[in-house]
Amino acid sequence: MNKAIERIQQTIEPLRQQIINHKVYSVIEDVEDLQLFMHHHVYAVWDFMSLLKALQNNLTCTSVPWFPKGSADTRYLINEIVIGEESDVDNEGIRKSHYELYLDAMRQAGADTAPMDQFITSLQQNGDLQNSFAAANTPEAARKFVNYTFDVIHSNKDFLQAAIFTFGREDLIPGMFISIVNDMYRAFPDSVSTFKYYLERHIEVDGGHHSQLALQMTANLCGDNEQYWQEAEAAVVQSLQKRLGLWDGIYQKIAKRKELEVVS
Repeated sequence: MNKAIERIQQTIEPLRQQIINHKVYSVIEDVEDLQLFMHHHVYAVWDFMSLLKALQNNLTCTSVPWFPKGSADTRYLINEIVIGEESDVDNEGIRKSHYELYLDAMRQAGADTAPMDQFITSLQQNGDLQNSFAAANTPEAARKFVNYTFDVIHSNKDFLQAAIFTFGREDLIPGMFISIVNDMYRAFPDSVSTFKYYLERHIEVDGGHHSQLALQMTANLCGDNEQYWQEAEAAVVQSLQKRLGLWDGIYQKIAKRKELEVVS
């Protein structure tokens, strides 16, 4: 394996373990807790798609007239990932992006998608993230997470985008969370089956085939440039810290809901 990739993996392993073992998973005990989790997490699912398309725009020609752009090998890697993320299939075999599949899971679980719909509508109309956050009353932890992702997108540095895409998102769903969702599914199959399917697809597609493609893409873009690798490592560390912040925010919201239930 590429030594620079191994170095990043060693550097971020403590952060990955903090995310995988985060206390947020231990407080998700029922469908209402899951709804709160999804209300925050959907922003991470959406900005993952935005990061994906930023990479495709930077690494391939997406305008007319068409011209060959960059390395054909790198074009293949990003286009292969885009196909799986933007046009996968749901549990009924219908073509959906992973974001649209997540919204389906939210609706089935009874989570309110109106704030996210408002965010998207506002962003389509004015193109301003902060105004759209305000219009949707986006949770602060989700705002901070998305803001960092878009800072990297707006850097126009494809190697940084690839790095946080590769190391900041994959393989971060712990077995504990899968177990909790499976238990919920057994108790409430009509509320959780789509979310269970989403997680299974995420692990199967994103954590397997796409992980290998993304690693190769990052290696191609950083090449032998040590400065690129150092910047990439720093960006990945920040990305994982933002993920921890998102998980902290979700934990606090769920814990507060439980406290209010006890009081009432």
